[in-house]
Amino acid sequence: MPNNTRLQEANLTPGYVAKRSDVKVSTLHFYEQKGLIRSWRNSGNQRRYKPDVLRRIAVIKAAQKMGVTLEEVKLTLSTLPDSRTPTKADWAKLSRAWQQKLDERIAYMQRVRNQVEGCIGCGCLSMKSCPIYNPDDVLGETGNGALLLGKDW
Repeated sequence: MPNNTRLQEANLTPGYVAKRSDVKVSTLHFYEQKGLIRSWRNSGNQRRYKPDVLRRIAVIKAAQKMGVTLEEVKLTLSTLPDSRTPTKADWAKLSRAWQQKLDERIAYMQRVRNQVEGCIGCGCLSMKSCPIYNPDDVLGETGNGALLLGKDW
C-alpha cells in the first residue's frame, strides 16, 4: 500500500483503489467501461491505475450524490483538456455547471410535494382530490409510467 510520498509515482491496484475510494472493484470496471476512468496493464497484464484516479472517482461520487447522472459526469469531464483529472478550480467550474440542473430538480420536487401534499397529509388517498388519480387506468391508453407526475408540475 503506497504512502503519501510514494503516491505520486504509484501504480495502484484495483483492490487498493476500490478500498481507498470506498467502491467495489466491479464499480471501477463499470466506470472504466463507461469511459469515466482509465487504467493501464502492467507487464503481467494486471490492471493498474495512476493516483489521479482517486480524485476522479471522488468527483464521480460527489456528482452522483447531487443527482448528476454518469452520462452528465462523462460529458462534463470530457471538457477538460487532455481528459485530465479535475483540479480544485476545475471542480468549482464543474459544480457551477451542475447547479442549474440541481435547482431545476429541487423546484420539480417542490412542485411534486405541493401537488400531492393533500393525499399524503390525510393518508386516505382521496380519489376526489388526488392529482395523480388514474381511474380504470385511462392513462395506460396514452403510454407507460406515471404520466401525471412531471406534467406541468
